[in-house]
Amino acid sequence: MKGPLFYSKILLFGEYGIIKDSKGLSIPYNFYKGALKVSDNPSEEAIKSNTHLKNFAAYLQSIQNDALVTFDFKALLSDVASGMYFDSSIPQGYGVGSSGALVAAIYDKYAVDKITILENLTRDKLLKLKEIFAVMESFFHGKSSGLDPLNSYLSLPILIHSKDNIEAAGIPSQSTEQKKGAVFLLDSGIVGETAPMVSIFMENMKQEGFRNMLKTQFVKHTDDCVDDFLKGDVKSLFMNIKKLSNVVLDNFKPMIPQQFHALWKKGIDTNAYYLKLCGSGGGGYILGFTEDFDKAQAALENYKLEVVYNF
Repeated sequence: MKGPLFYSKILLFGEYGIIKDSKGLSIPYNFYKGALKVSDNPSEEAIKSNTHLKNFAAYLQSIQNDALVTFDFKALLSDVASGMYFDSSIPQGYGVGSSGALVAAIYDKYAVDKITILENLTRDKLLKLKEIFAVMESFFHGKSSGLDPLNSYLSLPILIHSKDNIEAAGIPSQSTEQKKGAVFLLDSGIVGETAPMVSIFMENMKQEGFRNMLKTQFVKHTDDCVDDFLKGDVKSLFMNIKKLSNVVLDNFKPMIPQQFHALWKKGIDTNAYYLKLCGSGGGGYILGFTEDFDKAQAALENYKLEVVYNF
């Protein structure tokens, strides 16, 4: 048995902000992927994944009464008992949606009366999917928006206008001509954990000053970045990313690993690149934006960079 592939995602804009109704833009990232499999000769990794799936299946049974979604548990439990695991190249704790891809794969294979990607995806259907995925993914993070699995399931860019207004989006296509600008991932070399970062954020939200900064600066710059990106207004986009990068450095320090504070500031001071959080932060990938990738690469020569989008 080998199920269909589900891809990782990158939330280009909106981390933390979407909790407070900022806009967001999430794109599939096909470099990493995962699929459900059964093997006659499972590796240690596969056995570990199978144990996780057992626990996940038990969790899904425990929330069955919510009637938001029903699963074919007979098939799911039988497959798990025969050693099914999630064979994935998506790094865990890196902000690229490892649990999201797994949730999408389980929903796709075992949900009864599932909403398929082939039907007309109205806003109501997208919101219903997001709600189902949020409940499913809460098993991994404590609290989930459901966006990562949604992105993985649809394999389409998703534009978040607000909590209850989302749509599949078209993003400016990357032309084949040589382009200098890029969005890239910088590997921090540290595994991040979502739950502790989200709880720091929620704690900060109790302070009026932080809430004010979030509304007047963080959410505003995030919304402007999303608009600029979708319009293809690169000049304005980089002005707004610089502002956003600054606000994050000033107000989200716990989410940026200590050894990257100076590197973050160096980008802002030199304009060679601008860094922002990828997912909840605390490690994993850091997202970078540059108008000249060669220049950014030279400035970040000690780090592994992966281009995810070209301007």
